[in-house]
Amino acid sequence: QVQLVESGGGLVQPGGSLRLSCAASGSIFSRNAMYWYRQAPGKRRELVARINSDGTTYYADSVKGRFTISRDNAKNTVYLQMNSLKPDDTAVYYCNTVSYGLPYWGQGTQVTVSS
Repeated sequence: QVQLVESGGGLVQPGGSLRLSCAASGSIFSRNAMYWYRQAPGKRRELVARINSDGTTYYADSVKGRFTISRDNAKNTVYLQMNSLKPDDTAVYYCNTVSYGLPYWGQGTQVTVSS
């Protein structure tokens, strides 16, 4: 069983920054790829970033150069540093991993970018 708890969302002005955190339970964390997804109102959930167990990363084109995903295996935590935020980044952000073929999701954290 894996539990994921996100935090760090909030309201920020365009051009601002936020850092999201996702704390994971379980000893499998260091071996798992970790993902951040987001879902805006009326839109499909989309992959934002991934970090593999070896630290290699992937970013959606829409966030490349602005967002940075990282992980601290000692703390079982994955982060998403979001800079130069735009109104289009407004969404609920979810942490995700897959363990033994089963997907696990956090409860989500709201990010709102507005002046």
